Amino acid sequence: MSVQLSRAQQLVVEHQNGPLLVLAGPGSGKTRVLTERIARLLRQDEANFHVLALTFTNKAANEMRQRLKDVDATTTRAYIGTIHSFCIQVLSDRGSPVGIAAMPNIFSSFADRKQLLVEAALQDPLLASELRELGTSKEQSIRVESWLHGIAEAKAHPISLARRSPSLSHLVEVYDSALRSCGAMDFDDVLLRVLELFETRPKIAQFYQRLYRYICVDEAQDLNEAQYAVLSALCAPSHKNLMLVGDPRQSIYGFNTSDPKYMDQFRIDFGAQVITLSENFRSARAIVSLARKLDSNYTVDGQLPIEGVLKYFHAENELAEAELIAGIVQRLVANGHPDVEGKIDYGRIAVLGRTRFVLLQLAEELARKGLPFYKNVAVSLEVESEAFREFELLLKVTCNPQDRLHLSKLLQSWDVSLSVDFATTVTTRDIFAALSEADLGHRARMVLNAAESSLSGDSFDLLSGLAVFEVEARALPDEERIPIAEDAAVWRKEWDLFLRSEAGLQKTVAGFLMALTLGTNQQPKQEGIALLTVHSSKGLEFDVVFVAGMADGVFPDFRSRGKATAYAEERRNLFVAATRSRRILIFTFPLERKMPWGDVWKARPSTFLTEVGIHPKTYVPKK
Repeated sequence: MSVQLSRAQQLVVEHQNGPLLVLAGPGSGKTRVLTERIARLLRQDEANFHVLALTFTNKAANEMRQRLKDVDATTTRAYIGTIHSFCIQVLSDRGSPVGIAAMPNIFSSFADRKQLLVEAALQDPLLASELRELGTSKEQSIRVESWLHGIAEAKAHPISLARRSPSLSHLVEVYDSALRSCGAMDFDDVLLRVLELFETRPKIAQFYQRLYRYICVDEAQDLNEAQYAVLSALCAPSHKNLMLVGDPRQSIYGFNTSDPKYMDQFRIDFGAQVITLSENFRSARAIVSLARKLDSNYTVDGQLPIEGVLKYFHAENELAEAELIAGIVQRLVANGHPDVEGKIDYGRIAVLGRTRFVLLQLAEELARKGLPFYKNVAVSLEVESEAFREFELLLKVTCNPQDRLHLSKLLQSWDVSLSVDFATTVTTRDIFAALSEADLGHRARMVLNAAESSLSGDSFDLLSGLAVFEVEARALPDEERIPIAEDAAVWRKEWDLFLRSEAGLQKTVAGFLMALTLGTNQQPKQEGIALLTVHSSKGLEFDVVFVAGMADGVFPDFRSRGKATAYAEERRNLFVAATRSRRILIFTFPLERKMPWGDVWKARPSTFLTEVGIHPKTYVPKK
């Protein structure tokens, strides 16, 4: 074998048949063994099976594809993607028995789903009465959001919460009815529809069981009940070749219904063999030592002979904290460090925050100093101009003419009304014809022309629409023209990535919008210093990592106070943040914080760091 592996890693790679649970700590080479095993399976002479490799982030899927690009059979005999993207493909290909004739229309935005539920609730006597009794709009908004969280919890647990309370069952039905009226579903429905498909059409389930004889799942600690049920349904009784790879210590998505208990349940339900990868080939000794203090059950049987750096500084306020971090970065880039192999460039450095808010001041400081950086990669494409927001809305309506929600948002933005009768079958042509006759302003007419140009041929051609924007936006003032030009450039790049991607999506407007929704064009890293939340840093690694805002109430989050489960998850968040570092780990702490509403808060050091015996030092810049 060309890649040198430890004994435990080799056992994983050479495992052939039967269920396998791999417990893989940070830096233990789990991505290597996962891709090496997939490569070995694909290189076998027997070519009548496919491999299903599932991850929980698109950046992880893209990285796996990159590592397997030299294996010829990857493009023909392997599906690599997220569980949701795989299920969407299943429904697109074979979803007719559960009412899905083409690519599903997904309402992914929380704001969209909230608005949909509000409108549906106001039409329901029971829910409308409950909202009226609350009085203020703020209280009503909080109640609707709690309803949405309850609906998501119920859908994520189709087995354990199959018997719902009458009130929750009613709530789910009102919400689902509103989705159906728009010809749409949410991401939770994607999993439930696949489960329904496999249960009601066993021959379809058997087709996928025969096709994907080997299933490999990364980051298995992030599974929820619905996802575990889908994986179980994909395993044929005759060959349960399912491999889960994960680390319960890195379970940090409990707020999103995930639970590491499904790894243990898999071991029991499937009688899975267990292999533990207990080396840490990533992080220096100082970082491993901290990780062991954060989790006393974390054992390391082998590690690097490099001491590394662990430091903690405080600053007067967030501006001083940002200046502190920027100054250290500049020195490291200029001078390097003896514990870091080779020259340190900006791409080898990350600054992590428990929330995005922690990183705002730093982004301004890095921009002021002219240091390159990038922020969190959004799951869906972010746009800067009203024109492209409206363009995206119109494309969504084009794919699904029954989408009343996004059509109403578009019409409200344009301040026009249409006489469209949704009681009858509405087509894209009907909507375009009605819009063409409406009294539209310049921006609205430009958006309509761009959409019509993109869809004028036999297939969707985004570049034609972008050309319309580039020509017609010239007549606009700079404050409108520049954001449109910037958005057009970003969409052109996204379109190019989409056309070159191997995500399995049809090269149509629906496929492109789904790629934006799923974030399938995400790249693991970009150029410059990474400014990431802890959650978005998961799966990545850097030579130098700063964890900013290490104040009590920020990290750990104030909402975890007095809640053992939430506090434990916050601790796992810090475990994940610390183990992103290979060589240098620096915590920073502002003595004062300006809150989003303007108050100045006197901060205290994070309880986590005081618990493990780390105390702040005043940072003195070196000349």
